[in-house]
Amino acid sequence: MSDAFAEHAERTKAHAQKILSGVAEQARAAGVACETVQIEEDHPYEGIIETAEGRGCDLIVMASHGRSGIAAIVLGSVTTKVLTHTKIPVLVCH
Repeated sequence: MSDAFAEHAERTKAHAQKILSGVAEQARAAGVACETVQIEEDHPYEGIIETAEGRGCDLIVMASHGRSGIAAIVLGSVTTKVLTHTKIPVLVCH
């Protein structure tokens, strides 16, 4: 099983890097400065907040999938956790 987990982790990292590279390229094409960061954290909201604080960010921009009702309660929301655990302003795009 550990080989399967390691393979999944590597594929996940590669996929994230592909997405981040595309975002950085689009930003460069638009003349916008962009620095990407890829981290591993058991609790994603903590990693987002720690990274933003460590880099002196003055705004965190996040997406919301717009889940409601029981789905929102059961699945939780990284965006909600960031909103409730940081003092940095958060812009949520839906």
